[in-house]
Amino acid sequence: MKNRQRGISFIGILFVGGVLAFAGVIAAQVFPTLVEFQAITKAASKAAEGNTVPEVRAIFDKAAAIDDIKSISGKDLEVGKEGDKVTVSFAYNREIHIGGPAYLLLKYTGRSK
Repeated sequence: MKNRQRGISFIGILFVGGVLAFAGVIAAQVFPTLVEFQAITKAASKAAEGNTVPEVRAIFDKAAAIDDIKSISGKDLEVGKEGDKVTVSFAYNREIHIGGPAYLLLKYTGRSK
């Protein structure tokens, strides 16, 4: 009786390593967009403290300058009212180039609390 060796081959290791490297590169490109989304949500909640539409947009633009938000600006916000409360909504897309004609499209939407 011969003992048969089990395990992953060199080609298997290369394949798994390539998949993990690809996933790591994509994750490294997606992570900053998630951080920016959190900053935008925080700035929108802060901007909802304003009373008029120009004031809300000015507050958001100031917060965007501090947090280095480049995806949207105050003019991209949708400002509304629910009862006596001001609400700020936003939606934007981010594209991440993967390679060749392939892109990863991230759609972000949010609203002030």
